[in-house]
Amino acid sequence: MNNLGEILIENPVVAAIRNEEDLDKVIESDVKIVFVLFGSIVNIAQICRQLKEHSKIVFVHIDLVEGLKGDSKGIEYVKKIAEPYGIISTKPTNIKYAKNLGLNTIQRIFIIDSLSLETGIKNIKTVQPDAVEVMPGVASKIIKSMEKKVHLPIIAGGLIQTKKDIIESIGAGAVAVSTTKRVLWELNE
Repeated sequence: MNNLGEILIENPVVAAIRNEEDLDKVIESDVKIVFVLFGSIVNIAQICRQLKEHSKIVFVHIDLVEGLKGDSKGIEYVKKIAEPYGIISTKPTNIKYAKNLGLNTIQRIFIIDSLSLETGIKNIKTVQPDAVEVMPGVASKIIKSMEKKVHLPIIAGGLIQTKKDIIESIGAGAVAVSTTKRVLWELNE
């Protein structure tokens, strides 16, 4: 398992933050890994700096940074000015480019039907991200199926609302879960 996989196993609850209020709360929390799902070209460096000052491992969802074109130059820009540990993207080309720049990568895939599952697995095998975030995270059958086919750390994300959801997702084979539910951020302990 890669280094990211080990970090996720040691910190199975990942905070996904969507706004400044979440940023303030995650800084106060003991959660180690943070997925930044907001920001703009104006403030993404400051958001990452604040998190890193509080010893957080930061992943920027590159597709969600306002004012940034989700392409190779956008990824270079974020790497240079924000210096995150890695990026998250739904786009295989972004994953491939970020890996070439030396960033850790998480490919986020949305499973809505069997075709999206097949396409997601094909893309993952082609670009080889460091981890995969499967959405919705409450889809344990899908997680089991993917785990057998992609052999990468799987993060369950989306619709994780309870401790039971976390236990079921990890029981199905996910190594971690990402959630915006602040009350769940402290379950790493």
